[in-house]
Amino acid sequence: MREKGEGKREKGFFAESDRADTHHNLIWGRKPILEWLKSGLAIKTIALSREAGGHIISDILSIAEQKKIGVKRLHPARLDHMTGTDKHQNIIAEVELPPYSTLTDIYDVAQRRQEAPLIAMLDGVQDPHNLGAILRSADAAGVHGIIIPKDKAVGLTPTVLKASAGTAAWVPVVPVTNLSRTIDELKKQGVWFTGAIDDADTPYTESDMTGPTVLILGSEGKGIRRLVREKCDFLIRIPMYGKVSSLNVSVAAGLLFFEARRQRGE
Repeated sequence: MREKGEGKREKGFFAESDRADTHHNLIWGRKPILEWLKSGLAIKTIALSREAGGHIISDILSIAEQKKIGVKRLHPARLDHMTGTDKHQNIIAEVELPPYSTLTDIYDVAQRRQEAPLIAMLDGVQDPHNLGAILRSADAAGVHGIIIPKDKAVGLTPTVLKASAGTAAWVPVVPVTNLSRTIDELKKQGVWFTGAIDDADTPYTESDMTGPTVLILGSEGKGIRRLVREKCDFLIRIPMYGKVSSLNVSVAAGLLFFEARRQRGE
């Protein structure tokens, strides 16, 4: 394993000016980095502090050695500086952005798990932190994939990567040119579309999500667009009991994902 020491001025990934908001695609945390390594996606370099230890760190270093990934030891303050947080668990990695997937990839995931497809469709989500949080919830709830528009919506970016805690590596994300056309195509395959809106009559807990289901969530400001809404088979709402009228899209997505999982008895 190639491991470099401290005290030497470095370029690129290890430069003093490196910060999480630069061009580098950084992830951090022991489990996200270990899972990224196991996924087969590329890691360019790993940096960890002298204090890093434990069996997960040992597993990471073992795999890094097998894959001939360079490892750098840095002071914890450098890791704080590079990530903009002290919650990095003493290890960070520079990775390559994961490739986009296809609808076939999503169906393959569902087939391998022997489950009816459970898919999220995001109609124009703009905030990369929201997409990252949705990816985390999708992974946790076993959603098979996420469909996004190619244009006028956030895609896989370094910020999304960080916000997803690495889950962007194994939740298929499929960009499509036209959501309405994609809905028509999937309906021919027996998929039902359920849209989440504020003024629907049906509470989300009363909607059947046990069959092949696409859950549609709208953008932060405008919600689901009219043309997409009109193609929904069902419209549902998340009841609000306080003074706010709606939830953040990533919070709403998490509720819907886990309700679908609950209904499926898993």
